[in-house]
Amino acid sequence: MAKRPAPRRRQRSGNEEDVRARILDAAFMAFKENGYAVTSTLEIATRARVSKRELYALVGNKEEMLKACVTRRAQRLQAPPELPLPRDREMLEQVLVAVGTQQLREVSAPPVVAVFRLAIGEAVHAPEVARILRSIGIETARGTMREFMTRALESKLLVGRAEALAEEFQALLWGQVFIDLLLGVTEQPGEAEIAARARDAAAAFLRLHPQP
Repeated sequence: MAKRPAPRRRQRSGNEEDVRARILDAAFMAFKENGYAVTSTLEIATRARVSKRELYALVGNKEEMLKACVTRRAQRLQAPPELPLPRDREMLEQVLVAVGTQQLREVSAPPVVAVFRLAIGEAVHAPEVARILRSIGIETARGTMREFMTRALESKLLVGRAEALAEEFQALLWGQVFIDLLLGVTEQPGEAEIAARARDAAAAFLRLHPQP
């Protein structure tokens, strides 16, 4: 008796990485348009042109999709993992300008602003959006800045508490810009404006904290 041919495995809709990226793009668009709480995995699968089985296999459940979406965008918030140990005030200023420039550029990018808007919009119905954003991106960036301020304190270039110093520099760096970005009343600043704001923030910060 002739053997039946083995059933062929269902081919996935293209390269797995490409399909996963398509799922995450579809998920994020659905979250932005409809809200995280009411978006279904069926709608995401339909938008991404995949089956629900494929969606779960490549990404996971809805919360895992949310985490992956936020991670892709929040990674831009993360400062360089290794910041140099400042040896003098000039080097301290140079690093503050470099870190400030990077943070202004990346945090003001439209994909990152969109994540913050999603977290704000879902604060009541899906607080996990803000929780994930905070743990993945914001706390990492804050931790890096606190660590740098700790090094500056150890080098006797500043006095105070590292956490308070980091928050003060962030306030000088951003001013009203991020609120205006969230409200949609301004656009991402250009490179010249970003560089100028970072230099001004570093200079103002050092004036407030002269050499001990």
